[in-house]
Amino acid sequence: MIALSKLSSRTVVAATLSLALSGCATLPAAGPSSRGVSRAAGAPSAAGAGIKIVDVTDAVTRNILAQKREALFSETLGEGQPIGAVVGKGDVLDIGIWEAPPAALFGAAGGNAQLTSSGSTARGTSLPEQMVDSDGQITIPFVGRVAADGRTPQEIAREITRRLIGKAHEPQAIVRLVRNAAANVTVIGDGVGSTRVPLTARGERVLDVLAVAGGVKQPVSKITIQISRDAKVSSLPLDTVISDPRQNVRLRPEDVLTVRYQPYSFTALGAVGRNEEVPFEATGLTLAQALGRIAGLQDARADVKGLFIFRMEDPAALSPEERASAKTTPDGKVPVIYRVNLKDPATFFTAQSFPIRDKDVLYVSNAPLADIQKFLNVIFSTVLPAATTAAVISRN
Repeated sequence: MIALSKLSSRTVVAATLSLALSGCATLPAAGPSSRGVSRAAGAPSAAGAGIKIVDVTDAVTRNILAQKREALFSETLGEGQPIGAVVGKGDVLDIGIWEAPPAALFGAAGGNAQLTSSGSTARGTSLPEQMVDSDGQITIPFVGRVAADGRTPQEIAREITRRLIGKAHEPQAIVRLVRNAAANVTVIGDGVGSTRVPLTARGERVLDVLAVAGGVKQPVSKITIQISRDAKVSSLPLDTVISDPRQNVRLRPEDVLTVRYQPYSFTALGAVGRNEEVPFEATGLTLAQALGRIAGLQDARADVKGLFIFRMEDPAALSPEERASAKTTPDGKVPVIYRVNLKDPATFFTAQSFPIRDKDVLYVSNAPLADIQKFLNVIFSTVLPAATTAAVISRN
């Protein structure tokens, strides 16, 4: 009976150890280990997907920033002219013509006619308001057809004066823009009323037009302003336009200003302070800021050499060597895993510049000792009760 008891106790302990050891391969984890991620580029399934493993360095960060640098409005659009400086098709002009006494062509005998032009008394002749036709021209008596589209009122006045020389006595002409029927900016987008805002001689800028349209209804930090002009499209965060007066450029006729609400976010997983989707501003976020928003890494679990950023990257952000062997997805992106070694103090300087992009996944693997600790916990939680059971069996 004693021998049987000893055999039974040994059997219980052995069985328990066997189960514990077999379970070590299936210990709980938030994701792959650091070694598992690093082997991803060589794995058959990963090779088919064309995954690239890139160590985050200062050079890599500079290349990404250079490739993703947003062109400023001041660079791509420039500073426009106030409306009234240039006449367009459909605009309505007020034209007055003066002659020195004795007026021969437009004035009455003796040149003392007092005529009214635009509500003010002046010596001269006020012509009926002239609308610039679809050919971009106006018609003036004794002058004929005059090109107006794309010219300033002063240029049109000089043209009229030049062509009246020899017909009128020392003629002078004044041209004034009454209505700029063709000079409008179209405003559309999220949280604003779609409308057409007329431009005036004041020279409305981005923020002026946005205010006329009713402003934005979403947080300023999550709004992007896009301006379409001819074949050019340029975008900037609204925060940048507000903080840098040079980007509050003057708009031109037929510009399309689009207000886009873009709630960017990244997802944090693994041995971090909080596993969650984290929103961030349209102005962007650095890796250092991202770590701060998720309460950093878990001291008891995190592998400081195992921080990874999973991203569908633009091929232009890769080095020429990586780009040459990269396999792109149907939408032209390359699956890239950026590997960060936080054990190197210099990495913390790089992290202050490395940009986090929309839909990035930030993952921190468990440290090897953390997995060992899990295994030991499994052993102690199973072997000790088994040993106690065996002791009871042996005593009986």
